[in-house]
Amino acid sequence: MNKQIVLTGITTTGTPHLGNYVGAIRPAIEASRDPKVLPFYFLADYHALIKCQEPKRIRQSTLEIAATWLALGLDTDNAVFYRQSDIPEVTELAWILSCVTAKGLMNRAHAYKAAVAENLEKGEQDPDKGITMGLYSYPILMAADILLFKAQKVPVGKDQIQHLEMARDIAARFNHLYGEHFVLPEAMIREETAVLKGLDGRKMSKSYDNTIPIFAPEQTLRKLIMKIKTNSLPPEAPKDPDTCTLFSIYQAFASAEEVEQMRRRYQEGIAWGEMKQFLFDYLNAHFREARERYEGLLQHPEEIERKLQAGAAKARAFAVPFMREIRRAVGIAPLAEGAR
Repeated sequence: MNKQIVLTGITTTGTPHLGNYVGAIRPAIEASRDPKVLPFYFLADYHALIKCQEPKRIRQSTLEIAATWLALGLDTDNAVFYRQSDIPEVTELAWILSCVTAKGLMNRAHAYKAAVAENLEKGEQDPDKGITMGLYSYPILMAADILLFKAQKVPVGKDQIQHLEMARDIAARFNHLYGEHFVLPEAMIREETAVLKGLDGRKMSKSYDNTIPIFAPEQTLRKLIMKIKTNSLPPEAPKDPDTCTLFSIYQAFASAEEVEQMRRRYQEGIAWGEMKQFLFDYLNAHFREARERYEGLLQHPEEIERKLQAGAAKARAFAVPFMREIRRAVGIAPLAEGAR
């Protein structure tokens, strides 16, 4: 049976929080167990360099994120789990692709256009001030990540659709010039991705500093939940669960029966302090075993490294022969048959 290849990139900046878990990590881990799919999951550490020039932060984030996915149950027997920087063929392919990619295509990238617009709004004489080639050519590196493994499907949020379309354009241009080598990937749009509210009622995001880390220690987790904003209704008053941050977080983890029971509690009246304590106890129990695994992995990074190196070996089993094919296609090949 030919498995469908699905590829997912994992950003390596910041500490994963409950919003990341519900929106991306949980569905990806569930997909990693699908026997009909060959899933590739990579830690996008080269991409992280675009926005972060703090080596310790890059390394620590990579460690924490790898530990998070492993602790939460990523199936590394079925899935290929690797670090982008361990696959030199990715950056080699990115250069080859950059040689067939039109500058005009890159000029239309949303991230680049937004950075230029921000400079113009500030009255900068140079519209490209502070814009690195990393930011500018990011879509080409992303295309290399995808095309190298002939990914057929790529789960993306709506903000990443343009980059996938650019990857298709780049692949089509290469195929036109050198023959049919690349698979044109299709986007798997996460239309129904759950969005959690943060401590202040807005979308949970590092940008708003309103997140709850997945593996926050018990005392920290309780303090954060106690900080979640609520209204001033008295304990006995009926409350609307659909406008409540506490309920929305609980709903993302509880069963349908548990959610209905909690709805009745809201209609009957529940004190905010009681609900916050209940949510803390529920989440603390939900993540207890995974937190223990996570803390154990942080204490033994060599275990994480071993998993990543095993994943890199599987990834390179795909990448090395395919890059040999791509080199020959563009004319970079031994001058005598049988060499190399």
